[in-house]
Amino acid sequence: MKASFMKCLIALVGIAMLGVSACSGATPSPGRTTGASPAGTSTHVSVVASTNVYGDIAKTVGGSAVTVTSIIDNPEKDPHEYQADAQTRLALSKAQLVIENGGGYDDFVDAMLESASSRPTLINVADLAGRNRQPAGAEFNEHVWYDFRTVEKLTTQLATDLSAAAPAQAATIRANGAAFNSRLTKLQQQEGAIKAEHAGDPVAITEPVPLYLLEAAGLVNKTPGKFSEAIEEDTDVPPAILKQTEDLFDKHQVRLLAYNEQTTGPQTEALLAAAKRNNIPVVPVTETLPAGQTYLSWMQANLDAVSAALDR
Repeated sequence: MKASFMKCLIALVGIAMLGVSACSGATPSPGRTTGASPAGTSTHVSVVASTNVYGDIAKTVGGSAVTVTSIIDNPEKDPHEYQADAQTRLALSKAQLVIENGGGYDDFVDAMLESASSRPTLINVADLAGRNRQPAGAEFNEHVWYDFRTVEKLTTQLATDLSAAAPAQAATIRANGAAFNSRLTKLQQQEGAIKAEHAGDPVAITEPVPLYLLEAAGLVNKTPGKFSEAIEEDTDVPPAILKQTEDLFDKHQVRLLAYNEQTTGPQTEALLAAAKRNNIPVVPVTETLPAGQTYLSWMQANLDAVSAALDR
């Protein structure tokens, strides 16, 4: 995913920050490492999240016990184009708990933490998703926030870590986590309802951003792998592959197009045009939280849009 850019970013961040501290000797749970929390006078637990998706979840679970900083919080920006700044480095240096997606999506977090003087507790959501248990050679889809089962694990881990960091508010934090997971269960039930009615229905995507949700709803992605891979890696789609993908719409072989609005260009716009000229519904998706939404309302809207598109 924009590999050359990310390598350059990581190198620059490493140069910009100095000093490495030793890791804690505690044994971490999957997706989580622990370290000494930075000293501070605040009564709130300082949380830094790589994106506002995880920032919103942390705020919902932690409530008044936390202060949350989301590194990428602008829905108009492509997360892959993030550039580190002094404000982000400062926030990370003071963080008691950090949430990163992992899986290669936000390596800039690891780069900054490696050069930081503090060692906050770190939750790696891709590890919670079982990235390290992938079959050999299998390609990992790093967009794990579209997988409600993984988010449920994240919520449980957050409730545990935040309760330990703010024991006086542990009961409220755990109640918040339980309420959040109850809403996630309802979203999973809606996925199941879509699957019961539309299992096997073919769909197309521009990138694998919403694949966890689509697959949980029983839908089958028919997009040529070389198309979505090229879009994700910001390289040109071969003309023959582009034609093959457009044919999915011109020959009415798919029921909807899940279109990533945050990473667009001539080739994704060609698919959008193909869908529209063939009256095939388009479901817009994003990688970060849209303005005015919470994680739960956002995912509810995504499921409602998929359901409405399939019922057309």
